[in-house]
Amino acid sequence: MHRLHRFFHAIIVVLLLGTPLHAAAQAPAAGSGQVWPSKVVRITLPYSSGAGPAVFMRIMAEKLSQTWGQQVIVESRPGASGFIGIEAVKNAVPDGHELLVVSNAHLTINPALYRKLPYDPGRDFVPVATIYRTPFFVTVKSDGPYASVPVLIAAAKTSPGRLTYGAPYVGSPAHLGAADLEFRIGARMVLVPYKDQSQIYASIANGDLDWTLATLGSALPLLGAGRIRLLAIAAKQRSRSAPDVPTVEEAGGPTGYEVDSWLALLAPRGIPRERVQRINADVNGLLSNPGILGRMRAFGFEPLSSTPEQLGELIRADTLTYGDLVRRTGASAD
Repeated sequence: MHRLHRFFHAIIVVLLLGTPLHAAAQAPAAGSGQVWPSKVVRITLPYSSGAGPAVFMRIMAEKLSQTWGQQVIVESRPGASGFIGIEAVKNAVPDGHELLVVSNAHLTINPALYRKLPYDPGRDFVPVATIYRTPFFVTVKSDGPYASVPVLIAAAKTSPGRLTYGAPYVGSPAHLGAADLEFRIGARMVLVPYKDQSQIYASIANGDLDWTLATLGSALPLLGAGRIRLLAIAAKQRSRSAPDVPTVEEAGGPTGYEVDSWLALLAPRGIPRERVQRINADVNGLLSNPGILGRMRAFGFEPLSSTPEQLGELIRADTLTYGDLVRRTGASAD
């Protein structure tokens, strides 16, 4: 574990100091007879400012500012299962100056989990680009009572309804992933939703919460400080960013247990097609930039390039997959 802690410290130093990134500034392209972008571009996220997605998107925004010749700002608007941030963009002018970054949870889990959503992913938004995919890790207090996955599972079975797990919002991958684990092991645990994702890890470190499913990027500060630790990765194989951490199956947990998330960029419906193509091309270009890739993998993220059409297909496929999972586990937003 000492080697893993040194690794996390090194990652944090790299993220704080930054790495040189080289991207040639490009002249704004014409769209619908007008130059775009002609003013500040705002990217809204339904995540707290310290969460991995928000931190990484600020890195992306800096490079997009250089590419587009206009300031690109990232605004965090967490809360209400993402509804606050999503609704802020839904009715924006569809000219490409207001964009939205959300995860698969907002697009493919919420429609199955909520009887009534204040937005329709297919009607209100246009797919623009995918950004990354990231796995989740079973995360506990470093010096807490749960030294392994089997110990955590045994405690859940011995005392049904006592163990608590945190999630940034109802319907998040952490929520549904934990519900899937409950279903697989046949034991009920208690969901504790948080508005600020960083508070989840602080609660675990303080002993106020038993465990959670965390992405590496969001948990990095307290991992580096040695206050929380990763028991296992909920994936088929180990992560190149944390190779010492076994899979849940390797650690003695359920076979085939996987929890991951992907991040995507959307625009309000009505945006000119050529602007969607321009934004998609520029985002994909950054995802192949060595400097961006280095920063991305420091968070445990893997680049996920796509066309707008491929993102649309991914949304449709995962909506079916998660709909089945919600029905199977009985997960609820109530």
